[in-house]
Amino acid sequence: MNHEVSPADYKDLVLFLATAGIVAPLFKRLRINPILGFLLAGVILGPFGLGRLIGVAPWLDYVTVDNPDEIGQLAEFGVVFLLFMIGLELSWERLRLLRKYVFGLGAAQVIGCSLALGAVAMMLGQTPVAALAIGSALTLSSTAIAVPVLAERKRLHAEGGRATFSVLLFQDLAVAPILITLAILGRGHGEFDARGLLALLPAALGLGVIVLVGRLALRPMMRSVAKAKSEEMFMAACLLVIISAGLVSSLSGLSMALGAFVAGVLLAETEYRHEVEVKIEPFKGLLLSLFFVSLGIRLDLSLLVASPVLVLGTAVGLVVIKAAMVFGLGKLFGLSNRASGEAALALAAGGEFAFVLLANAMDAEVVEPAIGQAVLVAATLTMFLIPVLTGIGARLGRKAPAETTEAPDGVDLSVEEPKGRVLVVGFGRVGRLVGEMLDRHDLPWIAIDRDPRLVEQGRRAGHRVYFGDAARVELLERCGLDHARAVVVTMDGPEAAEAVVEAARGHRPDLTIVARARDARHAARLYELGATDAVPETIEASLQLSEAVLVDVGVPMGLVIASIHERRDEYRKVLNRPDALGGRRRRLRDAG
Repeated sequence: MNHEVSPADYKDLVLFLATAGIVAPLFKRLRINPILGFLLAGVILGPFGLGRLIGVAPWLDYVTVDNPDEIGQLAEFGVVFLLFMIGLELSWERLRLLRKYVFGLGAAQVIGCSLALGAVAMMLGQTPVAALAIGSALTLSSTAIAVPVLAERKRLHAEGGRATFSVLLFQDLAVAPILITLAILGRGHGEFDARGLLALLPAALGLGVIVLVGRLALRPMMRSVAKAKSEEMFMAACLLVIISAGLVSSLSGLSMALGAFVAGVLLAETEYRHEVEVKIEPFKGLLLSLFFVSLGIRLDLSLLVASPVLVLGTAVGLVVIKAAMVFGLGKLFGLSNRASGEAALALAAGGEFAFVLLANAMDAEVVEPAIGQAVLVAATLTMFLIPVLTGIGARLGRKAPAETTEAPDGVDLSVEEPKGRVLVVGFGRVGRLVGEMLDRHDLPWIAIDRDPRLVEQGRRAGHRVYFGDAARVELLERCGLDHARAVVVTMDGPEAAEAVVEAARGHRPDLTIVARARDARHAARLYELGATDAVPETIEASLQLSEAVLVDVGVPMGLVIASIHERRDEYRKVLNRPDALGGRRRRLRDAG
């Protein structure tokens, strides 16, 4: 059976890929968050942008989106993958460390701003239920825009940046309960109905199935796939987990995003967490870009002309109310004036989840479509202000007379695990011994290995060992390379060890890298790639044999140790001497 392919069938897909290829590099070069570019591109390519001019210029049909609904269905996976990644980042350890600011300041912000914005909506004529939905949606800020901007300006470690990060963390957690609440309201046609709770029993059952299956089968399944040592199979397993959890959640009457979020939280406690993050990141980035393009396509900016007072008033009111609430709560929780102001400006605008929540509210007939669309346009306008507001807040925070590097209570809110730890790459016989010696000197460490059997053995012994390919700098970053004190490469494969050293040195020129080498020639290669120190197995074995025989024949221990250290230093100077390659090769032959 032949099916004739029409170029028109792929026009929307080609338009999106072309948009991604143009917008992302252009906005990065302009040092503007690409997400804002995708929003703007969606507005231009949509039926409310260039689509309005097709009657005047028919050729514009070639550069406009014909089927926004089809793109919207695919774009929903952007939110699914985003919530999955958020779940992966929310380990119980991180939540424990951040509990005061996440569950204190974050909870107060969500509840306080929801009530304040909801009260304003009620005063403007909305029903209590609609006002609550609007207030809850506008309360959430943009994690996808604010965090990269703060990181680019090196403000995540500042007091105001840590407070912003904590509030965003709780907002991400609050998305799931708000979605459940909207589902209840939808079943009650916008009214609180106790019978709606009974109707949610399938939803509770679905979430229970996800948690139960995840606890029992997730780790064994990932371990089995990891043993196959196939990148494609591991990626397919990751996609299977996300989509399966999303489908179970959807069949239970909830959103796919909620199921993916729960699956992410379950995977966060496993040794495969960081490898999964690296595998899913490209999918999340691409689909999230499509999500923001689809949001722009659906935005009817003609509402700004038709109802300028409503739209602009909502945008200004949103920024003012949220900024004032966050500033006041920041002071209440012990932040300085400048830190409170920085957090207030970073969190003042709307966020991407406002689109998700308001879309659910409009589908459930909780919020009128006309009002919902006007609120979405207002929220979008504020999102374009995030880089400006965050920049003002960063300058405000930098003027602090004594900016601290620690939170008021001594807890570092920007990272999950201690800074200054050592990354041990390879957890076989040598890696385990290195870890034991680090423990003896009370140095924190984390290990990475590609052998699921060794990873499982390490975790059973109570060590922090993760599965993954450390030759990829993305995985090293996920494991804390930016703040690592040193990297120890204990892998016995020469090519694998070289790849890790090269990746780590390329990312951190100042990092201490100690690598295991097979022989003197391999050690020289590791030095060329940037290793701080390379330890050849053949040379070390020879030195240990020499030490044993000298002691056994009666040479004093002190003299033996001194001569061994002297000979080891001579080898290191030979291996790491920056002279002609030919001379080095001759010395390597002499060294064995």
